[in-house]
Amino acid sequence: MNLVDSVDYVNRLRQGMGMSDLIPKHGGYRKLKSFQVAQLVYDVTVRFCDRYIDKYSRTRDQMVQAARSGVQNIAEGSQASATSKKTELKLTQVARASLEELKLDYEDFLRQRGFAKLEPNHPALMRFKKKKPQSLEAFAAWVEEERRKSTDSQGQTQPDTDSQNHALAVPDSEGPCPSLPPACLAANGALSLLNIACYFLDRQVDRLAADFETKGGFTERLYRVRTAKRRNQEQ
Repeated sequence: MNLVDSVDYVNRLRQGMGMSDLIPKHGGYRKLKSFQVAQLVYDVTVRFCDRYIDKYSRTRDQMVQAARSGVQNIAEGSQASATSKKTELKLTQVARASLEELKLDYEDFLRQRGFAKLEPNHPALMRFKKKKPQSLEAFAAWVEEERRKSTDSQGQTQPDTDSQNHALAVPDSEGPCPSLPPACLAANGALSLLNIACYFLDRQVDRLAADFETKGGFTERLYRVRTAKRRNQEQ
């Protein structure tokens, strides 16, 4: 039975058995942690590219598209779950792959400009995780707060030299930490968000794979519903 026949059969059953057995609840992607964080990553990436990536650069388009792909595929997969758990699993994996690609772009940005990729236990990132920014405005506020802290610790602000292609020296383990320009902070903050989003997506993929293995998909549910209806008719 193809998808069109399946939909027709579903419509004929609407007055019969409970549809929750055949079409489970689906489309609640806005409540998924993976979607919420991925959407924030998308917003941050658009703003980041507007400020720090040349508008004629192919990298700019690739970063925005990768961020958008992460969001859109989570949503599309959630909607597709009504009739295809296999499609939901595939699209969720596509979202995960897109965000992994975006992580590499941010890492390349830091490396190519000589900016520091901060360790997870760096004080700035520890404060970032504590704040748990959930909007672009909150993310920008963290960047500004950290920039001021860095300025105060150094007595002067090191220029934001992204467009000038200057390098930020790696901190001397025995000396004071250099100031962190906004672009460096923003890229590291985005990477922190991406790590969180990828963590949620990995868990989501594992759960979807387990559900598909134990419960099957639409075809299996349709078979159970048809079998139950046939038995009821024979009684």
